[in-house]
Amino acid sequence: MSRSEYPHHLAITLRWKDNDVYGHVNNVDYYSFFDTVINDFLIRRGGLDIHRGEVIGLCVDSQCTFKQPLEFPGVVDAGLRCGQLGTSSVRYELALFREDADEPAATGRFVHVFVGRHDRRPVPVPDGIRAALEGITR
Repeated sequence: MSRSEYPHHLAITLRWKDNDVYGHVNNVDYYSFFDTVINDFLIRRGGLDIHRGEVIGLCVDSQCTFKQPLEFPGVVDAGLRCGQLGTSSVRYELALFREDADEPAATGRFVHVFVGRHDRRPVPVPDGIRAALEGITR
């Protein structure tokens, strides 16, 4: 896999606190990077209103495969694409790249089910979000 296989990218600056006692970014932070690139995309490109919208996305599945360590200081290039778009759900495919590498340091998946904010029942993926996701579908 290479950067070019992911149509959407977000640069995430690593912080001192991201490193653990072993001198590399702790594995839990990789999931945070996935969550960040996805939600930044949904808000900026799909029009998701995280504060007042009637629809929210809930993570129902996630996975990460670690390939190389990341470490502070640096910038992580988070790549995102849509692997599968259903009626009320989406499976994102992700990759985290070091600044100087074309091969990913980690790859993963993340599944959202879109639900009503108050009743938490599945709803169709909103039109604006669907259109944005279709633009990054593999």
